[in-house]
Amino acid sequence: MNKPLWLTLCLGLVATLVLADPPKRKENWVNLFNGKDLKGWKQLNGQAKYEVKDGEIIGTTVANTPNSFLITEQDYGDFILELELLADNSMNSGIQFRSLSKSDYQNGRVHGYQMEVDPSDRAWSGGIYDEARRDWLYIPNQNTEGKKAYKKGQWNKYRIEAIGPVLRTWVNDVPVAYLVDNLTPKGFIALQVHSIGKTDQPGKQIRWRNVRIQTQNLQSRPTDGTPVVNLVPNTLSDQEKAQGFKLLFDGKTTEGWQPIFDPKAPLRRWEVQDGTLTVKKSDGSETGNDIVYEKQYGPAFEFVFDFKFSEGGNSGVKYFVDKKYSPGGKSGIGLEYQVLDDDKHPDAKMGVNGNRTLGSLYDLMTSTKVDKRFQKKIGDWNMGKIIVYPDNRVEHWLNGYKVVEYVRGSPEFKELVAKSKYKGWDGFGQAKQGYILLQDHGDAASYRSVKIRELK
Repeated sequence: MNKPLWLTLCLGLVATLVLADPPKRKENWVNLFNGKDLKGWKQLNGQAKYEVKDGEIIGTTVANTPNSFLITEQDYGDFILELELLADNSMNSGIQFRSLSKSDYQNGRVHGYQMEVDPSDRAWSGGIYDEARRDWLYIPNQNTEGKKAYKKGQWNKYRIEAIGPVLRTWVNDVPVAYLVDNLTPKGFIALQVHSIGKTDQPGKQIRWRNVRIQTQNLQSRPTDGTPVVNLVPNTLSDQEKAQGFKLLFDGKTTEGWQPIFDPKAPLRRWEVQDGTLTVKKSDGSETGNDIVYEKQYGPAFEFVFDFKFSEGGNSGVKYFVDKKYSPGGKSGIGLEYQVLDDDKHPDAKMGVNGNRTLGSLYDLMTSTKVDKRFQKKIGDWNMGKIIVYPDNRVEHWLNGYKVVEYVRGSPEFKELVAKSKYKGWDGFGQAKQGYILLQDHGDAASYRSVKIRELK
């Protein structure tokens, strides 16, 4: 029986509506710059020149003045910001957001989050800096594609998403930074003209245009592969979860951690203190109470951890720990990411060419030391990372810098082992899987935000 024409048309319309893409949420953009004058903005700190010309805000460097900021008169909490900028290739700049200026903080100095503008060969454009406060928070060294996104001498599109504690950046729609931090929930947005050195010529310029913002019905872009720096202790962001990370320490209990050679015994000298897994300083009568996570990991994984140690302290994070290597004591044997006070602990001067210093592959390979600016003070938190790739490449990272790289099982690796204290352990460091270990070396040390994901 043939369907009536009206029914056929109705069924066709329903099918069209079902199969069509769902309607996109309306993006409510508001212009922060009217293209004519600086209404809604004011200048703080330095005396760089800001002017409007041809629909652009132009910032020009001047001599003998600190960093200058053109700030919004309104504060913003959660938002999505987009703008375009063109900077002189020899200058440094940035976009401040959730930033503050208070009379009781360095006499009103602007401080807070900044999305970097860096045309130099360092290529940190899109990274997140904490102006006049904590220094660098997100260095994009591990994001190869992100570091390539900035185009020298051309207009660049910048995007910032600040939604709750999640701060994300894009340069020319390439994701660069993913930072989780809850220190400052609200503040102004500012366009920076950086100060110049005494020998630099004034007159360098940066231009901004098409400055717009969303503050309602915010919809973040989908998760992606951008590495995450999470400064909220013992938590996983949506992106970390999507990437497969799992917390090995919940900040509340020692669940999953056990003495290396007696899994059923209670932990000795380790306890949970204020969200940290901490080993106390020994009085000299007891050390070596190493603990391991109950599951073995390998052959490829990414292990992330925050750590701090006391003055003169010594500890370590070991991986591919194999219980068949019994040293006759309580210490486990495995590849070690050294945790050490290089200035005060004597172990830093032992070994060969500094291969027992902070971040090193202990007794095998010396870490590449970074600028002192990126080495934390005693008692401050460091960010450590160990990446073991499926092809057996291994990297140690310290505070955003790769400090060690080697290949497990390679001829070069075997040669290093043959000259080390591990030479007596057959097949050392070459197992397909092993335990993750936190070392008790008799000194106070703390760990938090301990997380891992398996790689394929």
